[in-house]
Amino acid sequence: MKKTLAWAVTVVTAATCTLGTALPATAADAPASAAVTSALTPGAAFDTSRLSPEAKALVDRIVAELPADWQQHRDAAAAKFGIHDTQWAGIRDSVLDPGDYQCQDTALRDYQRTLLQGADFNLLFFLYFLGVFDMPTYDALYFGSQSKDSTFGVDGEYTNELTAEGKDLKRFWDIPSDDIQIVPMHGGEVFSSPERLAPIVSLMYGIPEENHEAALALAKLFVYVIHLDPVLQGGDNPFFTLNAFAYTEKGDPNPAGVSDRIVMGDGILEAMKAIGLGDTAPRAVLAHEFGHHVQYEDDLIGTDVGTPEGSRRVELMADAFGTYFLTHSRGEALNAKRVLDSERSFYAVGDCGFTSPGHHGTPDQRFAASSWAASVADAAADQGHILPSRTFDGLFEAKLPDIVKPDATN
Repeated sequence: MKKTLAWAVTVVTAATCTLGTALPATAADAPASAAVTSALTPGAAFDTSRLSPEAKALVDRIVAELPADWQQHRDAAAAKFGIHDTQWAGIRDSVLDPGDYQCQDTALRDYQRTLLQGADFNLLFFLYFLGVFDMPTYDALYFGSQSKDSTFGVDGEYTNELTAEGKDLKRFWDIPSDDIQIVPMHGGEVFSSPERLAPIVSLMYGIPEENHEAALALAKLFVYVIHLDPVLQGGDNPFFTLNAFAYTEKGDPNPAGVSDRIVMGDGILEAMKAIGLGDTAPRAVLAHEFGHHVQYEDDLIGTDVGTPEGSRRVELMADAFGTYFLTHSRGEALNAKRVLDSERSFYAVGDCGFTSPGHHGTPDQRFAASSWAASVADAAADQGHILPSRTFDGLFEAKLPDIVKPDATN
């Protein structure tokens, strides 16, 4: 079993569902798309001729100082930790993907289109290909930890809410959970100094610890280049942290020593607020991700998670676990209609990856799973009783055929 990020448990090669947002206006020209295509070819050299002189000098120097096998290390690290396996990572990555995808526009896609407007797409692409946009994820995943000083949200506005909910989730579900950390992901902090960034550079590009000075030198260049374009906000642009995920090494024969955790990025919290879901959606995201930890501890993932049907089952189950907690009188005790109205928009992210190993379920199926879970909490004869997680799963498995039937709405 490989390390687990969101749904990816037994998948050897990660597959991300691209949700098909349009490129920024500055990237719509054919030469940029051609650069993307050529650079994605294995072994292709960077064409930095379209960059500004200052950016070109920096990027050329970075590429020259990276280890010869940096691309293999970058890809191996991404696969090892599954950092591109979440639905949010798919949304983020689709901004820089030149492919033509047929997916419905949503408020979330409209919002995330705006994040990089006005930026130099050529610089953005090279940062993307180098893996720079993943650096805050590695920082939170590998080096982050939960502490009394942890803050959630750009201005810490979600700190009390999510910290309290994390405690409630551990109390609510009948799994060993004391070791689950809820870790914030901030962007600008990661690029605040070369010393902060150097360990991430070493991890991503395979630079040995004894070559710290080489990693530090590269980190200085990355810090400099990330501040070249004001649109990037020195790493504080929500694009860098548009992600939330659960992670475990339970059952991994080669653990990296990372504790069980849920990472909550500032970017996803900003996105929920921007589309009018800042009240309920952050709690729904956290409750969903904790649902994955219930699955890990109860061994509910199954052996077919590498298939669209298997992944869909896992994600719909996490939706159900999350909503049951949110609407239960001993959970968050939120009004079911309020939760479901919010989740209807929340799930309208959509999922066009019907044949992808990372398929999360259609918006209707996800809403159906949540509606069913809310009804279980509401219809209980003893409103103070919390169903054991395995009992709840048994009810979910029996209901699943109805949830996934075509155009399921209830």
